[in-house]
Amino acid sequence: MKIVVISGSPRKTANTQVMMKYVYDYAKSKNQDVKFINLSEGGIDYFRGSTENYSQTTLQAAKDITDADVWLVGTPIYNSFFSAALKNLFEFINYKNTAGKTAGLAILASGSIGFTDVQTLLTQLMSYFRIVTNPKAVFMTVDVIKDGEISENEKTRLKELVDETVLLASRPK
Repeated sequence: MKIVVISGSPRKTANTQVMMKYVYDYAKSKNQDVKFINLSEGGIDYFRGSTENYSQTTLQAAKDITDADVWLVGTPIYNSFFSAALKNLFEFINYKNTAGKTAGLAILASGSIGFTDVQTLLTQLMSYFRIVTNPKAVFMTVDVIKDGEISENEKTRLKELVDETVLLASRPK
């Protein structure tokens, strides 16, 4: 089973990448075919239309997403939405090639507000791609990450997200 982990924050020192790096490491310990797309590393072009030429980094990210059976998507909440960088990344994905895949969502905020709004928006985006979304998203606040380390309770919740999303993906189709 192919898995792609996406860290949807463009910020260089983002807590989202701490969260999603943990998800990546855990997923990789269970399955060797795991790719990590970290939007804070840059290199993803702005979408300008399907007839434009794009960087190899952008094309590879789109291929990794399209080829994966499971998408583990993490995003910060910016102004009550998921990140624009994440939305831009999904502009490169052809919905005709994604039906039946499975997604798990992890959402990070500075406070306990807006989680279900962003979960709803991301779930709607996944529906557009005909993706089955794990209904049990992980909501975290930045205070559970100290010095680049995630608290044990949240680590458990992130592991459950990975395990349950992979289990959902392995269902008979």
